[in-house]
Amino acid sequence: WNSDGQLNIWCSTQGAFNVRSAMADLLRHPVSKIKVTPMEIGGGFGGKLPAYLEPIAALLSKKTNSPVKLTMTRTEVFEGSGPAPGSWMKVKVGATREGKLTAVQATMAFEAGAYPGSPVMQGITCAFGCYDVPNGRLDGYDVVVNKPKTAAYRAPGSPQAAFAVESVMDELCEKLGIDPIEFRLLNAAKEGTRRIEGPVARKIGLVECLEAARNHDHYRASQGGSNRGRGVACGYWMNRGFQSSVTMTVNFDGTINLIMGSVDIGGTRASIAQQTAETLGIAYEDVKPTVVDTDSIGFTFVTGGSRTSFATGLAAIEAAADVKQQMIARAASIWDTSKDDVEYADGIIRHRSDPELRMTFKEVARQLPSTGGAITGRSNVDPIGEGNGYAVHLVDLEVDKETGKVEILRYTAVQDAGKAVHPSYVEGQMQGGAAQGIGWALNEEYFFNDRGQMMNSSFLDYRMPTSLDLPMIDTVIVEVANPGHPYGVRGVGEVPIVPPMAAIANALHRATGVRLHSLPMSPGKILEALWSGSGGKAGPG
Repeated sequence: WNSDGQLNIWCSTQGAFNVRSAMADLLRHPVSKIKVTPMEIGGGFGGKLPAYLEPIAALLSKKTNSPVKLTMTRTEVFEGSGPAPGSWMKVKVGATREGKLTAVQATMAFEAGAYPGSPVMQGITCAFGCYDVPNGRLDGYDVVVNKPKTAAYRAPGSPQAAFAVESVMDELCEKLGIDPIEFRLLNAAKEGTRRIEGPVARKIGLVECLEAARNHDHYRASQGGSNRGRGVACGYWMNRGFQSSVTMTVNFDGTINLIMGSVDIGGTRASIAQQTAETLGIAYEDVKPTVVDTDSIGFTFVTGGSRTSFATGLAAIEAAADVKQQMIARAASIWDTSKDDVEYADGIIRHRSDPELRMTFKEVARQLPSTGGAITGRSNVDPIGEGNGYAVHLVDLEVDKETGKVEILRYTAVQDAGKAVHPSYVEGQMQGGAAQGIGWALNEEYFFNDRGQMMNSSFLDYRMPTSLDLPMIDTVIVEVANPGHPYGVRGVGEVPIVPPMAAIANALHRATGVRLHSLPMSPGKILEALWSGSGGKAGPG
């Protein structure tokens, strides 16, 4: 706390402005007197959206009149920061003998923890987002239970829904004797498809993803060996827009200072700089992106919902367009002509009728000191053109029927990125989401005793996949341009975690003949299902 009542907060967060608003409400302190500076440490995946330690640190700092630093132990993170919700789901699907869907129904109950607010709405919204079905009914229940408050975790609600729906779709394919991908192609959502809850799809790439998966070597290759199975599943996430703010300044050497409020937890600093460079027609290396505190930029919504490269990128494009117009005005001033006589293309400013009058971006920048000083472009956006995201995952696995251990042999993730601004970052998102989904499918879970205490709140007991548990995850980037963005960008961060659980469940069924109805599909559950012949109904849901 400063002597004038200014509160300065440094925290690892996905949304500095949201933390500032939360602190203002909790402390009954003016928003204008709170500054939050994000410290970019590791990934977020939704776990860094809420304010946890900030109120305590602020109160202790005010009481002691000195800076206070608080960190959470790993156990405190497990017990206090909120898991993804547990769920109970029932899905019913009807189709013709030819495989055409006629009606669907789903009832989903999600645990909210001690306070209301589970992502059940997202779950029922995403449940049949991959399908064009004429009739449907969806019921969702937000259930308060005596457990820790659940929190957002990468496409919250959609992975659970996909596990139920895609498992049932696989059962239907088996009953009808139809190839799983051909069935999905027959019923795939496409441009003009109206989802059950109402929205109509614009240009989307699910069909292209399914075709890419069908034509991939992975799908056509022999599985070989016994106790092996191949699974397929689709995934959907609606993506988001919301507010973003960007300012950029042209330096006299022709470089750009790019200022934004979106915290970088997945490569968005680079992708937004690339969109800036593309718009201005200059080198990517000449754009210097910086994430700043809440006093230095306009309101910017959280880094979440697969919105950042789309929305903050759009703000950067508009700010760059502002810079272009100002650069045209400066060139017109230098040439003593009208702005209407000057055009800007590919980083070159030229006179429309006099070919000798032309300057590069850097040449105009060098003359800024004598023509009015620095140029600053700015933009504040709240876009509504976010494009829906789709993915198709293929997995081959082998089951040891004596131990119940599952080995992932091969994995391929296919996803529509709209436009892969930074392809290696897109691949990283796809591979990371698949790795998390594999962990969720096979091992990860919270164990509670009869008094509600978590019994495995450390990485010694909470089993996450390591590099030894994973194969090389192959990626196929499909690019079906999003019409709501100048470069066709779609968010890519959340869709990759949606299909893995269902794909693995489907592969496990084809390898063993049993179908598990609860996660994780751990060795113990697999053995119980094999021994009992119960179809995988043993164990908690």
